[in-house]
Amino acid sequence: MGSFLPNKIISKPDNNQSADSLNFIDLFCGCGGFTLGMERAGFKCLAAIDFNVEAVATLQANLSHIKHILHRDLTAFGPDELSELIGVNHVDVIVGGPPCQGFSTARKVGGANHGERLNDDPRRHLYLELLKYVGFFRPKVFVMENVLGIKTAAGGEYFTRVQSEARALGYRVHGQVEDAWELGVPQKRRRQLIIGTRADIPGYFSPNLMPSPRALPRTLLGAAIGDLPPLRAGEGEDECDYDFNRMVKHLEHNGDPAYKYLFEVLEIDLAKKLTNHVARPHSDRDLRDFALINEGESSAVAMRNGVDFEFPYDKSSFKDRYTRQSRSAACSTIVAHLSKDGLMFIHPTQNRSLTPREAARIQSFPDWFRFPEARTHSFRMIGNAVPPLISEAVGLSIIDYLEREVIMDKNIDIKSGSYIIPENSDEALQWLKPLLGQDNKSLRRFTQENLIKGWASILFLYPGLHPDGALDRGEVADDIENYYVLENMPSEFLKRYYKLSGWPVELVPVAAEAWRRFEGKELCEEEFYFSEAQMAGLRHRLSIQLR
Repeated sequence: MGSFLPNKIISKPDNNQSADSLNFIDLFCGCGGFTLGMERAGFKCLAAIDFNVEAVATLQANLSHIKHILHRDLTAFGPDELSELIGVNHVDVIVGGPPCQGFSTARKVGGANHGERLNDDPRRHLYLELLKYVGFFRPKVFVMENVLGIKTAAGGEYFTRVQSEARALGYRVHGQVEDAWELGVPQKRRRQLIIGTRADIPGYFSPNLMPSPRALPRTLLGAAIGDLPPLRAGEGEDECDYDFNRMVKHLEHNGDPAYKYLFEVLEIDLAKKLTNHVARPHSDRDLRDFALINEGESSAVAMRNGVDFEFPYDKSSFKDRYTRQSRSAACSTIVAHLSKDGLMFIHPTQNRSLTPREAARIQSFPDWFRFPEARTHSFRMIGNAVPPLISEAVGLSIIDYLEREVIMDKNIDIKSGSYIIPENSDEALQWLKPLLGQDNKSLRRFTQENLIKGWASILFLYPGLHPDGALDRGEVADDIENYYVLENMPSEFLKRYYKLSGWPVELVPVAAEAWRRFEGKELCEEEFYFSEAQMAGLRHRLSIQLR
């Protein structure tokens, strides 16, 4: 494992960024969900790159103001080539969603993502291309988005590699799971984010994303699609007029949530025509089966209630083959498999599966964002996309992180007392040593003041660690020759550390006690995410390097 910071004198943190000056590049951009959300948050896109020609063409057609939307293979197109093309060798933020199929827990045909049958899918290694760009452009922040399955694929090997290799580049790294429904996206979608912040920049990235001001948490499916003209299977036109009478009734019935979603998220007032609202055809047998399923019900539930379906699939393996969505809940996760069939996405009240426009709305794409007329391409790129509302929330959190003021004073008044941040590593060690080697029961007996002083000492000594990774265990390593040690740091602290998080094993019990008190509200957020102690540690390290 490499050092937490580059092996050179670190620069003083730049805390005077404004949103207007922040830029980003989007790798594995697909049709542009991440790009659109970041732009809505206030960032300028310098480049967006993907290997899929249809996705790139769609992005170019919808966000034509972006100068460099490139159809490139990132395994062959290097960051030096991009740098020459866009005329810069540093960007503020890199975002990307390397193809997730290699990590999906649903991918069982022809291979497996877990256990002895694991196939070495080359898509699993594309994160290396993202990190290659991170190492070249040295962004302040990078964000990688993927499915939850990356955390357990190959026994967690890839999840660990992404973080440990990013940490070796000089980034403070942690993973967090985001629930799309809580961010205003009307579907049951949970995604894994891996977030790296350059380790010379103080503070900790917010562990909880907040919804965009344009969105309301827990938007229901009915509010998002209920105004669209009704269709039968196989009906619809790629471009048509809105049904304004139906829209008015929809808004009257669903109130502010529908109005806010339609006009602030979907921006229907900016769309001259309704596009991509075309229903795929279904066989008569499927349509008869659809009609037997109640709103919000799957075929498995219907079968338990005595319904006898005609579908020929093995009913012991495909019990949930059909699912009718509910207007009063979040939709099932929109997936690229919609390009194959829509049987698990039956419209709540109409006897057909969802149209591409309905799927795009459920992904939070605005109505003016047009997809190809070919349903197969549209469904695939919609299902693979990062919902713009999620990426907008990410972008706003990055701006908040980079613009957050860092208190420089050493005397910090916290809660009921004044706790002094260590002056140097010797004092930090003095405060920390009494807590080491203690079991959980003993650590609980430490006073609040002594616990906070010990916790502050850890953050002071290890400014490259993130509190959110403190309890991530996994594989233990002992190659301390590759682990950065501050001057006078006793080697016994570093005999072993967790490769996933970078946390020394010896320090994790103290972190666990800090977590326990934080979750029990004995420590406030400012005491747990004690960025002032971390900042002092960064300054102390800089002073050592400048000697």
